[in-house]
Amino acid sequence: MQELGRLDDLPLAYRESLGAQNLVPLWPSLRAVLPPGTPSRRTKPVMWSYEALRPLLMQAGELTPIEKAERRVLVLANPGHGLEKMQASAAMYLGMQLLLPGEWAPSHKHTPNAVRMIVEGEGAYTTVDGEKCPMSRGDLILTPTGLWHEHGHDGKDPVVWLDVLDLPLVYYTETSYAVEGKEQAVIGTCLERSYARGVVPSPVFSRGSSRQYPMLRYPWADARAALLSLAETQPAIEAVQVAYVNPENGGDCQNILGFSALMLRPGETLNLPARSPAMVFHLIEGGAEVAVEDQSFTLSPADTCCAPGYTPVTLKNRSASEPAFIFVADESPLHKKLGVYEVRA
Repeated sequence: MQELGRLDDLPLAYRESLGAQNLVPLWPSLRAVLPPGTPSRRTKPVMWSYEALRPLLMQAGELTPIEKAERRVLVLANPGHGLEKMQASAAMYLGMQLLLPGEWAPSHKHTPNAVRMIVEGEGAYTTVDGEKCPMSRGDLILTPTGLWHEHGHDGKDPVVWLDVLDLPLVYYTETSYAVEGKEQAVIGTCLERSYARGVVPSPVFSRGSSRQYPMLRYPWADARAALLSLAETQPAIEAVQVAYVNPENGGDCQNILGFSALMLRPGETLNLPARSPAMVFHLIEGGAEVAVEDQSFTLSPADTCCAPGYTPVTLKNRSASEPAFIFVADESPLHKKLGVYEVRA
């Protein structure tokens, strides 16, 4: 490949003249912004142990009352981006959030999309635009862009969930902001419609829902049952995986990030091809190993790890007798919208 000129090849007076006019020569930096063959990636393979972080999260509950925190969260930061950037990948933010009995995290809305994957505890809820969504382990709850949401806790034990937001991207585009609100009036419980997989309301005979997000809570019991049924009825299927989608149109449940649940059959090893989007794996049940680049992570329940894009990933069930269940978040919808989604052999 042709060697390009460097910035210090140019006379100082010329460089100063460019700077005075807010001009920058492209050629010295061309290879940095358009590297040959494969993108430059700051996202590194990294794992966050729930056993290690949980005591620190509980200590945060002792040190900082909810009134001083608003949202009591420990951010799962990828060191490749720098801890101060508070991001797991180019487009994903992760955080472990704690709500103690009797606490209320005040209502607000913001431009980034968020989901909550419940890690432990019972008795908490999220109210989204007036709909109260109970939280149980493994449930996925959406708080999409622009919708009011707040969290409350009527139970007896701490409740923890994993936040996944597209905050890094929305912040980068200079469109990230929040608006504070007052406590919402509850108008009903969160919609949990019994949609058959692969069947959606007919656009000819049904007006469908007036809501952009007709389903805000995806119970883990339903997703788990769907995975077990898929494994039983299609034993030859390559991967036992279901996507969290808008049940009325089959599209992604949110705009920028994609979410799915994966079951590793007993003793199964699954080789994922190198794809352009980064991926996050959060173990709900069982035990698994995740191999990415030159690293291997052993996951126990509630552990989380991140894999950069353009990198093959190997998932292995550590048990020969029991399935393992994994929640997956990735940047696929964003890449497909941008036209850069890619799978490499």
